[in-house]
Amino acid sequence: MKTCLAVDIGGTKIAAALVKDNVIVTRIQISTPTSKEASALTVALTDLLTPLALEADHVAVASTGIINHGVLTALNPDNLGGLNHFPLHQVISEITQLPVVVINDAQAAAWFEYKALNQAVSDMAFITVSTGVGAGFVQKEILNTGVRGIAGHAGHMLADPNGPVCGCGRKGCVESIASGTAIGVAGQSFFGTDCVGETVYQHLLTGDKNAIAIVDRSASTIANLIADLTISLDLEVVVLGGSVGLASGYLARVKTYLERLPNVYVPDVIAASSGADAGLLGVALWAEQNVK
Repeated sequence: MKTCLAVDIGGTKIAAALVKDNVIVTRIQISTPTSKEASALTVALTDLLTPLALEADHVAVASTGIINHGVLTALNPDNLGGLNHFPLHQVISEITQLPVVVINDAQAAAWFEYKALNQAVSDMAFITVSTGVGAGFVQKEILNTGVRGIAGHAGHMLADPNGPVCGCGRKGCVESIASGTAIGVAGQSFFGTDCVGETVYQHLLTGDKNAIAIVDRSASTIANLIADLTISLDLEVVVLGGSVGLASGYLARVKTYLERLPNVYVPDVIAASSGADAGLLGVALWAEQNVK
């Protein structure tokens, strides 16, 4: 059985793990460099991956952002600290001297969640609601990574033409309303300028009406996103994950809004099963069939 060096690159952390037979045997995590300089990320990846590469047969990378022919770009550069157009495949190939595959992190998580389903499903979406909002689609039992790596960036579908400007530059994206970042921004008028999404959620748990309204707006936006994707892609199942998506009571709120819609818009919606390691495990699974 071959050993995969799986890497998950996010806006706040980078995790690396040796995965054998779908089991993580070694795992290391560091903070994502805050510098906008590409050299900072290269140094961090070199320090993290060099010792692990000695025990691996290939590398599988799940990363935030758009992965277009191995180059990391960002629809919302703020989620990458301003880093953009980073030659991720080339850099990791040079560091490890191993075969490398790279896909988006939500796509990787979608593949893991699809493989973890205990039912026969052809068409599924995974939606993560966290710092941002992302998604991954499995269609006809195949993970859709897209020709340009864009497939799954559902957080940048239109939710409200009069909504706030998103980090991508478009006005009223789902991410600008429903993400943990957006929840925190919406809460600053009520709970102070240092308010973040978790702050709002803590106030919600005490019954604060402003916090409830903010989280309900997020949940209704995600419910409408699920409805739009379902009517477009004929989804059977939607898996909801991310720190917001898995927060106490959030899934129930989403389902409440979905139940108000005609049945044709409502798939089976379930909670993600994989937690923080979905990207690592999913990209390792995907690499089994795609590494060269």
